[in-house]
Amino acid sequence: MSEVKKIATRDSYGNALVELGKVNDKLVVLDADLAAATKTVVFKKAFPDRHIDCGIAESNMMGVAAGLSATGKIPFVSSFAMFAAGRAFEQVRNSIGYPHLNVKIGATHAGISVGEDGATHQCNEDLALMRVIPGMTVICPADDVEARAAVMAVAELDGPVYLRFGRLAVPVINDEETYHFEVGKGVVLKEGSDITIISTGLPVSACLEAAEKMEHEGISARVINIHTLKPLDDELVEKAARETGLIVTVEEHSVVGGLGSAVCDCLADKYPVKVLKLGINDVFGESGPALELIRRYGLDADSIHDKVLGFVKGKDR
Repeated sequence: MSEVKKIATRDSYGNALVELGKVNDKLVVLDADLAAATKTVVFKKAFPDRHIDCGIAESNMMGVAAGLSATGKIPFVSSFAMFAAGRAFEQVRNSIGYPHLNVKIGATHAGISVGEDGATHQCNEDLALMRVIPGMTVICPADDVEARAAVMAVAELDGPVYLRFGRLAVPVINDEETYHFEVGKGVVLKEGSDITIISTGLPVSACLEAAEKMEHEGISARVINIHTLKPLDDELVEKAARETGLIVTVEEHSVVGGLGSAVCDCLADKYPVKVLKLGINDVFGESGPALELIRRYGLDADSIHDKVLGFVKGKDR
């Protein structure tokens, strides 16, 4: 069996911007002295006149993007998630969200998979922060194919968008020729009848692996990829709850305010069922190799398998 291809979604982001720049001359890319890390450097090389390095001044960069948007440009603002969603939150809220400007925020290096940079840079709160801003679309792609498709799609969407990308290379699980991305619509990756695993971003491939293992153990697990946390695909989530009864959410993010909270909000209103939330359990991360941290915080396939299996068997109910 050949090795699964792995690509970091931050690379997908940079490559998609170049392709988008070729067909849309309104596109402008901003960065905050991190173009090599966010991978917008490839856009800078291709379109130097449409790349603006704002220096280490993320809050100011959001204001610049707001101004460009007001003139009819489509700015993609790029930085680490900790700086884009954290440091510049006020400017994102007041200068971009409040006037509902057409600014796209490309946030890379999210979650514990940032690794050795440690807790200060491992932003596990960004999805929660962005979800709460009125009118903000929040997207967290699972692989290279989905990330590139998301960038192309949001360029056609009017209004503010937060896109979350990762540093670590992750398996490519989607077929580029058949994959269709639609904002606000989840994707069923595997059918199942006993339980539904709903995931977003980095852990999606691990959830698929865990579900396949459970299939051999007589447990039929449905796997849903929710690339858009806001607006959430309420219809798909409710359907899964009605048909499988149990829901597990898996995210490389705090269990407070992220995917799990969004799913619980939906089901509390539409069809209450038992939900197990897997993610970062209200703690800060720590410095270490990315793959070791993923295992330590229970987001690898084996850990997900064990938790879901225990949930199905009633150990956590």
